[in-house]
Amino acid sequence: MIRPRAAAAVRALSPVPWNCPACLSRRRYTGQGPDKVEPPDHRKLGLQQEIFITSVYSPGSPIFLPNGTRIFNRLVDFLRKQYVRYGFQEVITPIIYKKSLWAKSGHLENYADDMYSDEADGDYGLKPMNCPGHCLIFKSKLHSYRDLPLRYADFSPVHRNEPSGSLSGLTRVRRFHQDDGHIFCRPCQVEEEIKKTLDFVKVVYNVLRLGVSYRLALSTRPKDHFIGTEDEWNRAEDSLRRALEASGMEWSVNDGDGAFYGPKIDVILKDSDGKEHQTATIQLDFQLPKRFELEYQLAEYGSVRPVMIHRAVLGSVERLMALLIESYNGKWPFWLNPRQAIILTVNTSQPVVDWAEQVRDMLVGIQLDVDSTPRSLGSKIREARTNGYSQLLVVGEQDVENRQVSLGRERLSPAEMLERMRDMTDKFQ
Repeated sequence: MIRPRAAAAVRALSPVPWNCPACLSRRRYTGQGPDKVEPPDHRKLGLQQEIFITSVYSPGSPIFLPNGTRIFNRLVDFLRKQYVRYGFQEVITPIIYKKSLWAKSGHLENYADDMYSDEADGDYGLKPMNCPGHCLIFKSKLHSYRDLPLRYADFSPVHRNEPSGSLSGLTRVRRFHQDDGHIFCRPCQVEEEIKKTLDFVKVVYNVLRLGVSYRLALSTRPKDHFIGTEDEWNRAEDSLRRALEASGMEWSVNDGDGAFYGPKIDVILKDSDGKEHQTATIQLDFQLPKRFELEYQLAEYGSVRPVMIHRAVLGSVERLMALLIESYNGKWPFWLNPRQAIILTVNTSQPVVDWAEQVRDMLVGIQLDVDSTPRSLGSKIREARTNGYSQLLVVGEQDVENRQVSLGRERLSPAEMLERMRDMTDKFQ
């Protein structure tokens, strides 16, 4: 039996919908007036919520704690589910390559200052990106035009030698992971593939509740440090412009901000301070297929060069996590929350504690903790809310007798509770 005071605490636990846009929308921080509120800072929240730490022993390489690792893995798993829909095949490529690969791709000439070299053996370098490795995969077998488009995806880490003064939390780092992908297609397939990728971005950002806060920018040929002819660049930029116009979304132009091998469409998000960060990107590349002598067979013409589209939807997973931490201000939706639920015991009697632990074991796949400490239920509720748990479950003597668990005013069997939570996860709530 739940005591009267405990019953009042349970009634206060009526479940709140965790997909409420008003709860999770970005607050406006004017920085003015007597009620000035400091904007959320992912570095502070990251420590408070035990998401990540940094170390002087590896500057720019964040260390994800268990909570941060859960968020990271759920984002990656979410992308993997979308890969089935959008036709991507996941691959795993090396972290270190001989410098001759980077010379062949053009990175050594145009990107060397941002790359790490093996000081013990100067013939090797850590990869700053995955595209040359994916070119090697494409080249490893013969392809017919019927095989195209071929879409490869890669989550392996990359390293870039960012200046120490620019490093900041998760937004500017030296080691990070991209949801990196490359599409090898025929020229006539380019605009359709870009259209699909823009749709991919839209779907993902809507699920993450970032759908109204990003803008698109077309970045054109740099004045210096580019490869290929101006005619090739003009054709690539025209393809991207047509895709942007067909998308129906607003976009702008960043003159001269393209990659050295091709123009790109960038997705730009603002952090809580109003600073802009590039996240997703779609880049059109005629150069790497030429440098790696990539070909597919077309009956009428023989060997034909494919077009390569570089794409990332999250971009740097670390950077996007920083923006999500600030956007949610620590109030994670259930499916992403590293602290999804907690079971609070009304007392410390052995039957109650044992049943709470049995319920935890039955809710397989849910990140669930148990608080059976000898404190009042009200104290446990306050602490659980402060710690950011999405669902607060309660177990008392009556729950033990009925083989149930309480959620607000509801009493559910463990099987019913598991079904509800899995449904919330499946619907990204």
